[in-house]
Amino acid sequence: MRRWIIAGVTLMIACLATPAIAQLNASEGEEFLKAVKERDNATALRLAEEPGSRLVNYRGYDGETALHVSTRNRDLPWVGYLLKKGADPDIGDRNGDTPLIVASAMGFEEAADYFITYKANVDATNRRGETALIVAVQQRRPRLIELLMKAGANPDKADHAAGYSARDYARRDSRNQQLLKLIETVKSTKKKVAGPSVN
Repeated sequence: MRRWIIAGVTLMIACLATPAIAQLNASEGEEFLKAVKERDNATALRLAEEPGSRLVNYRGYDGETALHVSTRNRDLPWVGYLLKKGADPDIGDRNGDTPLIVASAMGFEEAADYFITYKANVDATNRRGETALIVAVQQRRPRLIELLMKAGANPDKADHAAGYSARDYARRDSRNQQLLKLIETVKSTKKKVAGPSVN
């Protein structure tokens, strides 16, 4: 009987402590994101460098991670630092936009190159089904289109919003035929993984 009482009390303490722990993590996470947004490097580094810290992948109330924030800030050193610390480039914000999609929309080629180097999924989609390549075509970003095509992006993956692929959007853009030419001529330099074929 005594053992059951001790187990019950232990469980109650754990249950009461859990929200406090979660609140502490959220509080630290929000402080970290705020520091990254405001370019308060001293605070951001202190929090990120704490032993066992996983703040580099913390998602704020708007779904953004520090990689999203650094990309929107065009802060390439922080993008590089976060990736080296293990930040996941495939986490989407509340709209499903990954940092690579954000970089494509902004024309931030250097960050996009970093994400690709760190094995970001080039065909990841947001809630509208848009890939980074579709967004690059819509925003008329030829250098990003070339970068994504070389990384193996699929130009025929259609979105949910209109049912169009990057190739379709490029074909429909009569004022900028260079985009379609890039999609049709740039070949992937991504190495194929050797192994048995699956039928």
